[in-house]
Amino acid sequence: MSKDLTPINGMFQMPTLPYDALGTIISKETLSFHHGKHLKAYVDNLNKMLPGSGLENLPLSEVIRKAEGGLFNNAGQVLNHAMYFEQFSNSPKAMSEKMKGLLERDFGSVEAFKKEFEQKGATLFGSGWVWLSADAQGKLVITQQKNAENPVTMGLQPLLTFDVWEHAYYLDYQNRRADYLAALWQIVDWAIIENRL
Repeated sequence: MSKDLTPINGMFQMPTLPYDALGTIISKETLSFHHGKHLKAYVDNLNKMLPGSGLENLPLSEVIRKAEGGLFNNAGQVLNHAMYFEQFSNSPKAMSEKMKGLLERDFGSVEAFKKEFEQKGATLFGSGWVWLSADAQGKLVITQQKNAENPVTMGLQPLLTFDVWEHAYYLDYQNRRADYLAALWQIVDWAIIENRL
């Protein structure tokens, strides 16, 4: 899933979770709504819209590059959520020296990267996503994307994302988006992030 999602018999499958809660960071109740209802609705809507679109059987990233309107919105949200849920673990792997070196090269330090990433997430107006991605030359960049947008449409390779739609955090953090963003670092599995490079 980290590189791409491909339909089976023309249908995208609901990503499964290897956990039912993420300690005190993301509750079982939040996951049941966020994964079990929000993501499921995006997957179901995408599968309803694909027949006759001319985009059947394409990998999800290709659907996103070519789709418009509701088809784009649902495809984008499936990819965004799949990457979001996949990157977390109750036993996350620590950041490797290689990853640390890349973050230091492009942001000055790991701490500076995290501060900028959290700030971009906290200041994104409305609903959307904050992303760490790699450009074609391998430089790491942080972007804010509204609604269902993602770095794929900008020719970037998405590596890490924090969801800042309210449904991702409201049950656990209410309106404290900044607290939610700061807490997520505790469950990021850096081996998965590095595998996406």
